[in-house]
Amino acid sequence: MNLAIDVGGSNLRAQIWDANVHIDSMTTKSKTIGVAEWIESILNKHKRISTIGIAYAGQVEDGCIISAPNLNIDKKDIKSFFESNYDVTLKIENDLTCAVMAEANYHNSKNICALYLGTGLGLGVVESGKILRGSHNIAAELGHIPYKEAPFRCGCGRSNCIELFASGIALKNWVQHYALDCNPSLSELKKISEERITDTFEEALLYASATAITIFNPDVLVLGGGIVSANPYLKDLITKNIDKYALPQSLKDIEICISNIDDAPLQGALLLKDYND
Repeated sequence: MNLAIDVGGSNLRAQIWDANVHIDSMTTKSKTIGVAEWIESILNKHKRISTIGIAYAGQVEDGCIISAPNLNIDKKDIKSFFESNYDVTLKIENDLTCAVMAEANYHNSKNICALYLGTGLGLGVVESGKILRGSHNIAAELGHIPYKEAPFRCGCGRSNCIELFASGIALKNWVQHYALDCNPSLSELKKISEERITDTFEEALLYASATAITIFNPDVLVLGGGIVSANPYLKDLITKNIDKYALPQSLKDIEICISNIDDAPLQGALLLKDYND
């Protein structure tokens, strides 16, 4: 059996599959239990699991978690721990790497970017049919490109990351900064015309999207994550205004679309058992 896990900034999600048969699904809050502890509880319940694929919202290298902002990580060398103590094979990748694997498979594309807006802002890139990794597996960290100074710090320690202006954490921080008594969701802020936050959010997202397109020249830019799902107007906003920042040649024949995959990082984690690059 194959266990796939999506370790997000807010939730832990898991699915168990036996060949092409869905066996079970589980969800819990990221803050309430350590990731390794939760996986152990699943393995103790489902003894026949032999492979584990993990999509992790942070930096990973050689099976180890390098950074864990905003997450309850109780084991950093997670691959070694589980392969030493259980009869399993484990692969772990950044969640956007897993997402873009699933998106590339869905769109049958060899040059694709997946830009996801959830707790943070992340990008996954497939270029010429291969995952773009960089020398230490942290290529395409779009959420941490320098943008503007914010009055609060990012999980990475800096105060000028673009993620501080376009992400779920950004919305929460700006609502607190302006001492607003409202739900820190984009739809709610649009409803009450809180343009100080929404206009800044949209401009930062547009800049991030144009940066990804100009640098990587994909044939598909997929928009995903909880914020995009709840605010599909963002796709039209980007499509109509992307030429404000993107190099014109990079926009030729590009498709900009919203993800049609239910939890693409989790679906990408399912693909890890068969993926080698």
